[in-house]
Amino acid sequence: MGNKFLEGNFAPVSREHTITDLAVTGRIPEFLDGRYLRNGPNPLSEVDPAAYHWFMGDGMVHGVRLRDGKAEWYRNRWVRNPAVAAALNGEDASRFCGLDALGANTNVIGHAGRTLALVEAGAPVYELTDELDTVGRCDFDGTLPGGYTAHPKRDPRTGELHAVSYFFGMGNKVQYSVIDAAGRARRTVDVEVTGSPMMHDFSLTENHVVFYDLPVTFNAEMAVAASVPAALRTPAKLVVSAMVGKVRVPDPVTAMMAGKLGANGGLPYRWNPKYPARIGVMPREGGNADVRWFDVEPCYVFHPLNAYDDGDSVVLDVVRHPRMFDRELHGPGEGGPTLDRWTVDLAAGKVIEERLDDRGQEFPRVDERRVGRRHRYGYAMSADGGADPAGSLFKHDFHTGARHERAFGAGRQPGEFVFVPRREDAAEDDGVLLGFVFDPATQRSDLTILDAETLDTVAAIHLPDRVPHGFHGNWVPSA
Repeated sequence: MGNKFLEGNFAPVSREHTITDLAVTGRIPEFLDGRYLRNGPNPLSEVDPAAYHWFMGDGMVHGVRLRDGKAEWYRNRWVRNPAVAAALNGEDASRFCGLDALGANTNVIGHAGRTLALVEAGAPVYELTDELDTVGRCDFDGTLPGGYTAHPKRDPRTGELHAVSYFFGMGNKVQYSVIDAAGRARRTVDVEVTGSPMMHDFSLTENHVVFYDLPVTFNAEMAVAASVPAALRTPAKLVVSAMVGKVRVPDPVTAMMAGKLGANGGLPYRWNPKYPARIGVMPREGGNADVRWFDVEPCYVFHPLNAYDDGDSVVLDVVRHPRMFDRELHGPGEGGPTLDRWTVDLAAGKVIEERLDDRGQEFPRVDERRVGRRHRYGYAMSADGGADPAGSLFKHDFHTGARHERAFGAGRQPGEFVFVPRREDAAEDDGVLLGFVFDPATQRSDLTILDAETLDTVAAIHLPDRVPHGFHGNWVPSA
C-alpha cells in the first residue's frame, strides 16, 4: 500500500550532514546574524506505509548559520530521544515506546538562550546545542513537567512564551501556560473543553487567549487497536471512552495507552462529527471560569496567522480546513485549506465568519513583532488538498486587500517562510523572508532569501541534500 507521506520529498533522508563550504547565488544580507532552523518528521527506521502517519515520524532539525554575509554551515540532526539514540548506536530501539519514542518533530525555537525542539500531545521538549546536537529533555528548569506544545507565541513586549498544551491523559482539560523571558513557567491554568481535542495551536492578543475546541478528537478505538491485545480491546475501549472527556485518565491507564503508541504508529485522533466546533476567549490573566465559548461552523484549524483586539471584538485570521482525518488518515488531505477571518463580537456574543482567500494555503506566518497586535502583512505556502506544497508563496496585504504570489517555477516546492526585519525598528515589511525550496530536478533544497516587499530572490544557499517537507522553523538571532 502506498503512502504519499513517505514518497517524493516527504520521504526521509538517511544522512546527517555538517557542511561548511556552501555555494551561494546572490548576496546574503549583512544584517542576518543567526541561524535559520526548521524541524520535521524523518523516520530513522523502516516504517509500515499502511500505518505511518506524517505527524509521527522521528524529529530532524535542519539549520543554516548566517553571519557577515556568509553561510557558515548547514547541519541536520535527528533529535535524539531514547529510541532514536539507541537506534543510532546500533542498539535495539523497540524496547522504547510511548513518550520515549515520540519524536520532537514539529517546531524549533530559541528562548532564554536555549534551542528547543517542540512537539505536542504530551511528548517532551528537547534542548539542542547551537550546533543542533541533543542535550536532553527540557522541563523549563522543573517548572513545567509533562508535555508542552508545538506552537508557543512570544509576546513581543515582554518576551514571554504563551502556550496551550493538550494530552489525552488530561481528559477534558487543556493547559494554558506562560514561560517568562528567563525560561521558567510563571503561570499555568487548566481550562475545561468539551472532550479531548487535538488542539494544535491557539491565538494570543494583547488582552486575550483564544482556544480552538474543534472536532478532531482522541479516538479510543484507534488507540486501543494499537495498544491492547485483541481479546481485551472491547472492554479497554469502553473504559477509555468513558474516561476521556470526563475526568483525567488515571496514571495506569495513561501509561498503558501511551506506552504502546510508537513513534511511527497511527495517530489516535480523528474527525468527530458529533463534537461541537467552538472557540473560547479568556482574558490573559483570567481562569477557567472566565472563558466565553462561541460556536463556529464545523472545521479544523491547525494554524492561525495572527489575532488582535479591535474594540469589543477579537479578530482571528486562520487557515481553515473543511475537515481533518476523516477519510485521509496518513496526514492532512481533506480539501483545500482557505484563509478565513473570524471576528468574535464579545458584546453581541457571536462570531462573524468570512473568507479572505479561497486559494489553498497553509503554514501562515506574520512578522513576529506583530504577534497579538493588528498586522498588515501575512505570508503562506500555497497548498493542494491539505499540506502538499503547490509551488508558490502567497503574500497578503490586509490593508489594501492585495494578494501577491511568488511562483518558484519548474516544479520547485517551497515550504514555510519566516520574516526577519532589517532592523528591530524597521517597518513591518522591511526585511527578508527565509525558507527552504526543494528542486525535484536536482533532488536538493536551497535556503532561499526573498525581499519581503517585492518577493524577489535576494540569495539562494545551495544545500548538498534535500530537506524533506516538514513543519515549522524560525530565525534565531545571535545573542
